[in-house]
Amino acid sequence: MPTDRQPPHDPYAALRIANFRQYLVGSFLALIGRQAVTAVAIWQVYQWTHSATALGLVGFVNVLPLLLLSLPAGAIADRHDRRRLIALGTLVMAAVNVALATLSFWHTAVPALAPLVEMNGLLHRLALVFERHADPASLRFDQPALPLVYALLCAHASARILVWPARASITPLLVPNAALGNAITWSTSTFEIATMAGPALGGFLVAVLDIPAVYALGAALELAFLFALGRVRYFQVPQRAVLQRKWRDLLAGVDFIWRKKIILGAGCLDLFAVLLGGATALLPVYADQILHVGPIGFGWLRAAPSIGAFSMAMWLAHREPLRRPGHTLIWAVVGFGAATIVFGLSRLYWLSLVALFFTGAFDNVSVVVRQSLVQLLTPDALRGRVTAVNQIFIGSSNEIGALRAGLMSALIGPVGAVIWGGCGTIVVTLAVARAVPALRRLAPLHTLRPET
Repeated sequence: MPTDRQPPHDPYAALRIANFRQYLVGSFLALIGRQAVTAVAIWQVYQWTHSATALGLVGFVNVLPLLLLSLPAGAIADRHDRRRLIALGTLVMAAVNVALATLSFWHTAVPALAPLVEMNGLLHRLALVFERHADPASLRFDQPALPLVYALLCAHASARILVWPARASITPLLVPNAALGNAITWSTSTFEIATMAGPALGGFLVAVLDIPAVYALGAALELAFLFALGRVRYFQVPQRAVLQRKWRDLLAGVDFIWRKKIILGAGCLDLFAVLLGGATALLPVYADQILHVGPIGFGWLRAAPSIGAFSMAMWLAHREPLRRPGHTLIWAVVGFGAATIVFGLSRLYWLSLVALFFTGAFDNVSVVVRQSLVQLLTPDALRGRVTAVNQIFIGSSNEIGALRAGLMSALIGPVGAVIWGGCGTIVVTLAVARAVPALRRLAPLHTLRPET
């Protein structure tokens, strides 16, 4: 007897594919190391300087490669073997982590060379422009190693940006089309586990072994990913792009997203939500001056959003596909802004953890919907360049948001910076929902197909 019933939902469909599982495990290990390194780097900079402006500048050295390299990286990912590109970038990041570990271990032996002293003086003067309320003597820019740390963080970010389009667009080549949505969900889930475990592990290692151990661990985990990557084989044949007219080819991803207003609207939501509402860059200030917790407490503050995101990812993986993903996305970003405001007002450690938990949970809905739209609606020959533009949305929101938070905190204090950022997130979300009505009417994700 014929039936129209759909096959039962399999929440583990992608994980049953050994090829994807191998890549996912290796990527997960590398992400743990990267999240630990990122969290500990901002802790180290703050401990050396006691300056909110210095924290904002960590965001700047991360966003500069993002703005300069993302579009070329997308074109490279569409022209060359994505697996080899990922391997090369992973090797560079491992080398940078070794350099960070060496520099941090012997930072007291770094000589006070004139260029380093001049750079520290410039950073100090810049900090005083924004932190006029602070005692100049309380802002410590006397570590000759500090400018070198900024330089290495910029190198790390450059390698990460160059391989990100290849990493984000390789998933469709590792699984059949029917399992792609499930693979994206599990990829975001492992990312959230890593962003949960990495900072917590980094905070623990700082308390027990000190900062260089975290950088050394990051290098070891990058090499583990490199080993796993060597065993990965493509499930589907890549569709290599033939690029001739440089500027037009380079901007093809921009043109595609501009025509796909649904992707554009979802990207704008993520961009402004994290740019305005992201409070991660100020967590060292909250841990030290407001909540009065040490490095382990800071590690759990840093991990709380990822715990919430992982919990949401597990719920999304085990439930039926969202029937109204665009509508859900809009309300999730509003919830992100509201939770950010609660965190800004909180003086209780447990309430701060709960608020950060919900920022991560709501943000994960945005991540899953946005990444699914990019991967499901984009032809493979364009995925690298479209992913590069999407990376600019994501990365600039994180890094420029960190710069915004650091400088705004220096001007009006950390509490005001977080609260006004959360309010701005809600206002922008309502404006985008009104400007892109197609986003509210978005069909279920599993029904979407790429443009021919």
